[in-house]
Amino acid sequence: MGIDFHDAANQRTYSGRTADPSWAQAVTQLVEPTSAAVVDIGCGGGTYTRAWSALGAASVVGVDFSAPILAAARASHRELSGGRFRRGDAARSGLPAGTADIVFERALIHHTPDLPAVAEEARRLLRPGGVLVIQDRTPDDVARPGSPTHPRGWFFDVFPHLLHIENARRPTCERVTEVLGAAGFADISTSSLWEVRRQDADREEYLAEIAQRTGRSILHHLTDPQLDHLVAELRHRLPEGPFLEQDRWTLWRAAQKVGPAAGGDE
Repeated sequence: MGIDFHDAANQRTYSGRTADPSWAQAVTQLVEPTSAAVVDIGCGGGTYTRAWSALGAASVVGVDFSAPILAAARASHRELSGGRFRRGDAARSGLPAGTADIVFERALIHHTPDLPAVAEEARRLLRPGGVLVIQDRTPDDVARPGSPTHPRGWFFDVFPHLLHIENARRPTCERVTEVLGAAGFADISTSSLWEVRRQDADREEYLAEIAQRTGRSILHHLTDPQLDHLVAELRHRLPEGPFLEQDRWTLWRAAQKVGPAAGGDE
């Protein structure tokens, strides 16, 4: 069974992290956030909504379809400057057309049943010359082997059926590029990012997150006994002391064509 984003038990599964400088360095090579109007679709707990504000965005709107997760985001980011959160669907956000300089979608598209509709909505939201940035994993990213700095790769060593689930829900780099082109985006490019997820003080701090399935939807496909087994395997493979946890991602950058703003309901 996959994660239920509407279950209050998962309210804080995407809260409590701070975006690493490795992420900020990567996205500022793609877009200029200073004074930009940013829409963070699939914002989850608001980690990256806050990060865009810290990078100098004039306004940031975090959009998510989960009421419990949005409640956690609002509670965690009450001091967010120029930012707000609203409930909406990735394919129908309810925001005005042609008002965003940047639309950001992190760890979103592998959860969406209709990728073309999500691309069309992003295009609708952007001003002429605005930029869509997608951050997600492809099957190639998922296939990276496990290591002390990339323990996620070990999930699939221990439970190979998780790899089949991941590959079934992760679109290829070529598929995403094709969909963006069909939606009318221009200047589509891709790049890779090893993003630092967090610096864990020790092995047990990391394993406590794994045991709660925090921020890792793939682990909701394991039973409780299977999860206990994974924790035991990871404890055996990881160093005892501090370690740096990294995740491999693909970034897509796609520009709204310069011309009349995209139409659609406001």
